[in-house]
Amino acid sequence: MTYLLLAYEFFKAGLFAIGGGLATLPYLMEMSRAHPDWFTLDQLMNMIAISESTPGPIGVNMASFAGFHVAGIPGAIVATFSLILPSYLVILIIVRIVDSFRDNRRVAGGLRGLHPAVTGLIAAAGFSVLWASVVHTTDGVAQFQWLAFVLFLCFFTVQQFKPLQKLHPILYIAVGAVLGVALNL
Repeated sequence: MTYLLLAYEFFKAGLFAIGGGLATLPYLMEMSRAHPDWFTLDQLMNMIAISESTPGPIGVNMASFAGFHVAGIPGAIVATFSLILPSYLVILIIVRIVDSFRDNRRVAGGLRGLHPAVTGLIAAAGFSVLWASVVHTTDGVAQFQWLAFVLFLCFFTVQQFKPLQKLHPILYIAVGAVLGVALNL
């Protein structure tokens, strides 16, 4: 039953998460609430960090990691396959009909309307990840971690400079990990 549930949840994420791997975050966050025995929000933060720092698409990496966490190697295979299957099927269908709608104004408008919707979903997920990173709850009391927030602001600010955007993300992840250890975050 676990495999069927994994397949359903990741198929749903793959079908509706338009905009790339980070667009799956709202679905993964919902999974952590709906299936708390699968993974917690803290574990999801670790999945994101590992998925960002390993080669390959982040959505596929997160599905593999989450599936493995839930049901080992078979779970990783089921989750990954279920996540990519909807995109594969949709692309097969779109390729067949795209030429007939290429110049359709309504179709173009609909696709342009997806951009702000997907951006909003990713921003909301990003805010949730930020919140989980800077607010720690101990014994039911939420405590704001100022050092973690300042670290976030530093990395965010650095990313606004074009030359620094070209640096490999693993560098930022490594610096963040070292600072996290040094600052006891």
